[in-house]
Amino acid sequence: MSYELFFKKIKDVVKEFNSKRETVRIVSHLDADGLTSASILIKALLRENINFVTSIYKQLEESVLLELSRENYSCYFFLDFGAAQIPLIKRYLPNKKIFIFDHHQFNYKDLDNVILLHPNLYNIDSNEISSSGITYLFAKVLNEKNIDLAYLALIGAIGDIQEDKGFKKLNQLILEDARSINVEVTTGLRMFGSQTRPLHKALEYSTDPFIPGVTGSEEGAVNFLNEIGIKPDNNTYKPLALLPKEDLKKLISAIIIKRIGVVSEPEDVLGPIYLLKEETYVMKDLKEFSTLINACGRLGKYSLGIGACLNDIKLKKLALETLNQYRLEIVNALNWFYENRNNKNKIIEEAGFTIIKAEDNIKDTMIGTLASIIAKSDLYKENTFILSLAHTQDGNTKISFRYNTENKNIDLKEILNQITSKLGYEAGGHKDACGALIPQEKEKEFIHNAIQTLKSINIEQFA
Repeated sequence: MSYELFFKKIKDVVKEFNSKRETVRIVSHLDADGLTSASILIKALLRENINFVTSIYKQLEESVLLELSRENYSCYFFLDFGAAQIPLIKRYLPNKKIFIFDHHQFNYKDLDNVILLHPNLYNIDSNEISSSGITYLFAKVLNEKNIDLAYLALIGAIGDIQEDKGFKKLNQLILEDARSINVEVTTGLRMFGSQTRPLHKALEYSTDPFIPGVTGSEEGAVNFLNEIGIKPDNNTYKPLALLPKEDLKKLISAIIIKRIGVVSEPEDVLGPIYLLKEETYVMKDLKEFSTLINACGRLGKYSLGIGACLNDIKLKKLALETLNQYRLEIVNALNWFYENRNNKNKIIEEAGFTIIKAEDNIKDTMIGTLASIIAKSDLYKENTFILSLAHTQDGNTKISFRYNTENKNIDLKEILNQITSKLGYEAGGHKDACGALIPQEKEKEFIHNAIQTLKSINIEQFA
């Protein structure tokens, strides 16, 4: 690993950018990491009085680059994608100044005039920093005032599942910047909705940690709280963040006991919680803030996500409404999944893998979220692949691929590439979470290939 060279490269990139300041064309991904990346760059450019135009996309497809080639800009920033599309970018945007801040896997080595900031070029693990973190480090060198944007990089990293009871080296350095300005770190019960949801609902929807007999059941959650003596006030449960200390201790102990014999590490429910000092409600907890931004992206409300990151009061309120819609989409997706588990035409469940054929029943922007939730739950035995598919509005099939065990020897992107390459397509993403896009008419062939590939992997793995 060469951190010294990585930071030197950032300084060189800033110097190159400063050599000719002009209107910047920002092109970014729609998820939490992409939207926070765009927000960091927007704020940094505003401080430098540099004009910019921003567009958010689901994927960096050839059709997108064709659109961009018809514009009259000379400086482009591609955020949270672009590394794997360098040949296409060079073809459609020749003689342009191209900056790419990305952390997704790629195989292309001939960069030519493209300026790429990517951890892998310095033998740094992609899980140490996300694209928003790279954008933040660029912004910090550009202007030291941008240190107040460090928390946005953490939100992006959390959205890309780079926080696991703490951050790795580069993200940890960014956390130290954030702590010096506007973030505090406490230790507690790590549960989504701790600031906002009534306790019984937070327990019902808790997948990390998974609570046997409670997760997925409102009745189970209420009965659980009654059993341990935590009662509602006027028929309403407080959020977890407002629980008295004694009740919190009882709750933690009871959750650990519930998990004994069912999950491998029943006591693994405590950890760091990252709080934004001057925020309240949903956006105080960076994990919940990340979900809010992801919700805006997945539901196509990009401006609301960016507005929330830029602290626009009106847009933050609208973003909160989007979060409610997003939660409903998740509930609907989970309900569809459970209702169709016995329908082999919709869901194929075999030893070692599950294939979900959602077609038009689940939004293509939500199919990865569904796969992640299922993978994090204890619904299937360990070492199970979760492959989910949904139709897009333009006649394609979106594929998301997850694995329900943290096995460092498993490279999901490599496996998915084995399947898609037979059809002439390529997977994108990371080794532990990836996806692909294929025409709908190739879906049956893809599923056939997937079954054969996953069966052979599991035969080798579990024989």
